[in-house]
Amino acid sequence: MDLRALRYFIEVVRQNGFTRAAESLHVTQPTISKMVKALEEELGGPLLLREGRGVQLTDAGQVVYDRGLEILEQAKLLRQQVAEVDNITRGELSVGIMPTTGHYMVPVIALFQQRYPGVDLQVNEQGARAQYQLIQEGKLDMALGLFSAPDPALERYTVARQKTRVVLPVHRVADSAQPMRWQDLRDLPFVLYTSDFALHEHVLQQCEAAGFSPKVKLQTRYWDFIGHLVAADVGVAVMFEHVIARYNPERVASRPLVEPEISWDVALMWRHGHLSRAAQAWLDCVREVYPRPLIGAEFPDFQKT
Repeated sequence: MDLRALRYFIEVVRQNGFTRAAESLHVTQPTISKMVKALEEELGGPLLLREGRGVQLTDAGQVVYDRGLEILEQAKLLRQQVAEVDNITRGELSVGIMPTTGHYMVPVIALFQQRYPGVDLQVNEQGARAQYQLIQEGKLDMALGLFSAPDPALERYTVARQKTRVVLPVHRVADSAQPMRWQDLRDLPFVLYTSDFALHEHVLQQCEAAGFSPKVKLQTRYWDFIGHLVAADVGVAVMFEHVIARYNPERVASRPLVEPEISWDVALMWRHGHLSRAAQAWLDCVREVYPRPLIGAEFPDFQKT
């Protein structure tokens, strides 16, 4: 069985379509279709049924999908174990990094590649919720995520601690030290991250707890775009301190959010018992760069490497 065909088939199921799978894998749609058809011919029957723009698994397809996940995970572990015979001189490591937290990993990446230049480091940029799912599915070795509470399903190492603040146009803030309560945001329009970001769900939950549904004007994946929208008075935003520190203080300002005031850990996460030697080496680099968590808008020391 061709492992590449199996990987393509699984990605079609995950993306619920051939076109999205092709985009995810950076190949053409005809290539995906050809490989899936070859897999069906090899196994003696259809694995997928096309439904509009999506797909549905046949009974045989469900079996292949479930077992295929296990096979690909075992193949990945085999490659890692063979690579580690050479004392981490080659192999691969997949790490997820949230778009707003990439700066935390810059000195780690520099240190890791200096020490292990033969390891193929693959970086995946998505929101915290998507990263969490990829870790659970075994598609990432480790990921830098956000936590507002302990998660018993994962091990983690904290690199920074953050609080959320409300971001407003600068002309609307007389005193940036004056707190705002969540219920004070009831009548204000919001600009939010999209739903694959942990902060999206957090804002919805806190607004609901305060007794209202936010008036959402726009959702986006990009922190800098959110800053521009706030500056243009399109809406207010709830954002982390390290992101706010990058905004233009002549255009936007922020105030603390209280009742409740919630702290977040920016932490490296991984599944229990699933650390390859390359992943352990990455964790060691993280611990060396961050012997203690950074607080608030504090930035990493890029000279450590």
